[in-house]
Order: sequence, then structure tokens, then C-alpha cells
Amino acid sequence: MNEPSKAQEIKTLLAAIVAFGTALWGWVGWAIFLLIVTITLDYVTGTAAAKAAGEWTSKLAREGLWHKLGEIVALLVAILCDIAIAVILHTEAAAIFDGHIPYGNYITLIVTTWYFFTEVGSVLENIKKLGAPIPDWLISGARVLKGRAEEAAPIVKTGEPTSADKTK
Repeated sequence: MNEPSKAQEIKTLLAAIVAFGTALWGWVGWAIFLLIVTITLDYVTGTAAAKAAGEWTSKLAREGLWHKLGEIVALLVAILCDIAIAVILHTEAAAIFDGHIPYGNYITLIVTTWYFFTEVGSVLENIKKLGAPIPDWLISGARVLKGRAEEAAPIVKTGEPTSADKTK
């Protein structure tokens, strides 16, 4: 039997890592992983763009990190909401909801998707600031997909009447 090549060993290792990650986290875990990658890319490309323009300051860098921390905390809150929904739906009290609460990781997925496309748009803008050509359709596509995530779970601002209020 032939000895496996280094490339084959690397492919096998990567396939094992992906299979293990999917078994451990499922598809929502991979969405969160992609979000973390885009958050990191945004910070790196934003720092590079600011340094290239001579606008980098430690204060702005800290503000960017606080912003990223806020995104991660919001994602954790979404995960907690999905966990709470799962717990509630596995109790006798769930009968009062009469199927009005979707079961699954929907809140986490919507929040992750919205932040992902927000970060993708920011990365593209940073790359453009660095001088790389970016097709306009790619930037507008990221905006459209971010909007689709917003449409999946419309946000009602405080004080605005909801559709239920308008029918009264």
C-alpha cells in the first residue's frame, strides 16, 4: 500500500475537523464560526485601512473592539433566548403558547445572519478604502442580504405601534 501524501493527510485532517465541528455545533455553530471570522476580518481590514489613511488611533481601535464585544454579547443573548424557548416548550406551560413560538435556533440564526452581512459589508468597504477594486454588486448584495435578515424578524422601535395595536 502506498504511503499517503502530505496533501492527503491535510485533507483528511480538515475533513475530520469539519465533521467533528458539525457533529458538535450543527449548522448554527458554523454560522457563528463564520461570523467570528468576519468580525476578525473587519477589525483587521479596518485597522489596515485606518493606518493606510493615517487615521489610526488607539482610541478608535478600542472603540472598534468595544463594538465587536457588543456584537458578541448580542449574539450570546440570542443564544440564551433560543435556549429559554427550548426549555419553555418542553414544559406543560408551553400549551399557553399554542404553537406561536417557533422551535429551533431561529433567533440565533437571524442575529448571526444580520451581523454576518453587516460585517461583510464593512469588510468590503475597508478593502475598497485600501484601494482594491470591489464590484458594486457585491457591496449592494451584502446590503440586500442584511435587509433580508431584518425582514425575517422585523424590529419594532419603542413607542411605535405594532400591527396588533393598529387593528384595535
